[in-house]
Amino acid sequence: MAQAVRQANLSFGVTGLNCAGCAGRAERALAAAPGVVSASVNIASKQAMVEPGSATLGDLRSALKRAGYPAAEAVSELKLEGMNCASCVGRLEQLFQTQPGVIEAQVNLAEGTARIRHLIGPVAGQGLAQAATEAGYPAQLLADPAADLAQAQGAEDLRERRTLLLALALALPLFLMEMGGHIYPPLHHALMRLLGHQEILLVQFLLCTLLLIGPGRQFFLRGVPALLRGAPDMNSLVATGTFAAWAYSTLAVFLPGLFPPGSAQVYFEAAGVVTALVLLGRWLEARAKGRTGAAIRALLDLQPPEAEVIAADGSSSFCALSEVQTGMVLRLRPGAKVPVDGVVIDGESHVNESMMTGEPLPVAKTIGARLTAGCVNGAGVLDMRAEAVGADTRLAQIIAMVRAAQGGKLPVQALVDRVTLWFVPAVMGLAALTALGWLLFGPDLPHALVAAVCVLIIACPCAMGLATPTSVMVALGRAAQLGVLFRRGDALQRLGEVDCLVFDKTGTLTEGRPTLSEITVLPGFDQDMLLTQVASLEARSEHPLAHAFEDVTADLKVEALEVLAGQGLRGRVAGQDLRVGSARLLQDAGISCAPVAELAAGWAGQGAGVMYVACDGALAAVIAVRDPIRAEAKAALSDLRAEGLRLVMLTGDGTSTAQQVAQELGITEVHAECLPEDKHAKIAALKAKGARLGFVGDGINDAPALAASDVGITVGSGTDVAIEAADVVLSKGGLRGLPVARQISRAAMRNIRQNLGWAFGYNVALLPVAAGVLVPFGGPLLSPTLGGTAMALSSVFVVSNALRLARFAPT
Repeated sequence: MAQAVRQANLSFGVTGLNCAGCAGRAERALAAAPGVVSASVNIASKQAMVEPGSATLGDLRSALKRAGYPAAEAVSELKLEGMNCASCVGRLEQLFQTQPGVIEAQVNLAEGTARIRHLIGPVAGQGLAQAATEAGYPAQLLADPAADLAQAQGAEDLRERRTLLLALALALPLFLMEMGGHIYPPLHHALMRLLGHQEILLVQFLLCTLLLIGPGRQFFLRGVPALLRGAPDMNSLVATGTFAAWAYSTLAVFLPGLFPPGSAQVYFEAAGVVTALVLLGRWLEARAKGRTGAAIRALLDLQPPEAEVIAADGSSSFCALSEVQTGMVLRLRPGAKVPVDGVVIDGESHVNESMMTGEPLPVAKTIGARLTAGCVNGAGVLDMRAEAVGADTRLAQIIAMVRAAQGGKLPVQALVDRVTLWFVPAVMGLAALTALGWLLFGPDLPHALVAAVCVLIIACPCAMGLATPTSVMVALGRAAQLGVLFRRGDALQRLGEVDCLVFDKTGTLTEGRPTLSEITVLPGFDQDMLLTQVASLEARSEHPLAHAFEDVTADLKVEALEVLAGQGLRGRVAGQDLRVGSARLLQDAGISCAPVAELAAGWAGQGAGVMYVACDGALAAVIAVRDPIRAEAKAALSDLRAEGLRLVMLTGDGTSTAQQVAQELGITEVHAECLPEDKHAKIAALKAKGARLGFVGDGINDAPALAASDVGITVGSGTDVAIEAADVVLSKGGLRGLPVARQISRAAMRNIRQNLGWAFGYNVALLPVAAGVLVPFGGPLLSPTLGGTAMALSSVFVVSNALRLARFAPT
């Protein structure tokens, strides 16, 4: 939903401005947007100043995009403290959406972060952090999100542990004084002899007060302001419950005359132990949530902390990875990790690229070979020139892609968000009704207090809020380890729901690299010489089939080269006139192809591309070029077919070639000779018939179809454009990753349903028990201590269940 622009004036950056004419066109586009009062664009500062009136950010961005001058955008990531339940997430997202220039805000409860996309100018990351801090959620801007987050999570774990230890030190004696006599009666008698009844009460008061103003003050600092704003959260529940127990007990100790005879009881241990239990749950939760980012940390560990730099004089020194710049010469010693993306300029070695490609065998690297950050050098020494550093390396982009997807929300989360936003106020209302009911129909005030406090304590929106994001984080991290990169979190849900998969052929089902498969040379010609001549001629061609000759020596001089569109090439090579191409190319020159027509027709029927060669006016050879089917394609498609999926092929190739590949792979529905717009139309037609559709492609011409499908999937060897348009990237093992991605999707959704079932079921079952509805029928009245224990364990259960996905193994 578009966000209304709240500012009288809005100033933000505009991209693509090169001259005053550009600024004028951008200005007119903004002024023409519905609702805009005035607009101006400054070419010097490349800033737009808009009085938006009733226009939305979406209106302004769309107007500029249509004009070809998109608004300058940035993404800021924040580490947030004080988030304990899904209602916190909802409020923070609403808060960020009200900030000037914010386009989209995603708050991740499991990771404790916010990812905010905003216009450059009206708001900055520091301003967003300040807004969150003023709302009661201390925030810090992450400069290097993945690394800073890992450090912040470590600090959070240490802080939570120290707070917990202090709380336990105060709560344990409090519990023993009040409840120890029930467990071990001699302890009660010993305490009575040592201190006396009133003194024991005073010590309990002191311990409980110290606990609430010390480790427990965080609940009051966060919960009370939220309560006063009319937006209570989990902290508000704990603060209200523990304060009620403490206040009632304090009055019972110091002003017992205010109470009816026999009702002046103390519940210091309930307030103290509940506080300690909630802190214990949060520490366990923080520990478990920290493990959900294990996959990201494993990816970060692929990067070495430093790199060896070779100076112009040949001397070497080490510098931090963050200081490496493009153009630097780096040395890789045996066993070293590649620090950045680059190209080999000296040396020979083998490099293990399995972490990127999934292929177990090391790849030979010589001068000119490309290196990818995170891969491991073998026994040789390599010198490389850095070409992509920092956030531009492929590894950094993979990390960013996984983290962005982890922060996304699945469609199922929308229901949870709506429920949890109202859950805490509903619980507080239930607690008030519980107290009122016990006062009207129960035996005394203490029972009313215990029941109301137990309702407040036992309610656990934490479990609801964590149910989906923790599973998403772990599943996407595990998927990345297995070579499946989800660029959008919601694709994790949609991929498992797909019932039809549409495949492009070239580069997806096939290698996309034509190879020379057969050649028949007529008598009187030398095969080796003829191939060298053809390769030399094809080396000047941009036709895809020319790549079939890349491994053939092509060092002969070419003269009078002529490219005949749709037919082939002709030129003079090594003093001989050569024609290479279609039968028509030779026939137009009066050269008959009849001697090899039957052979060529057979190859064509098998899906091969046929090229005829004439030398000095005579038919010299016929060549078959094939685009081999991917080694893993047949097994992968067999697995998908076994799941009951409908498999379809869309390709721009001819019908005979497409049918041949489809027959070999077991695909029965084929649409050949499709232009890019045809592919898009076919996708739309299939969706109109009710298909939940995934499209698998790899090329630039596949981008429209990838974007139009329910889930766009591309192999990692695809072009950047295709990868940008896709929702899922198969980065290792090609199509082998597709069944794996489907299995991960279904496992994650099953895990989420388990978590949601537990979280909702826990509250539905225990809230009435906490309110005491079973007491009239002889059932128990739960104590706040038991309620606090159940609440803490419910969140731990949800996170622990999500962590099972980290051990997911595809079948």
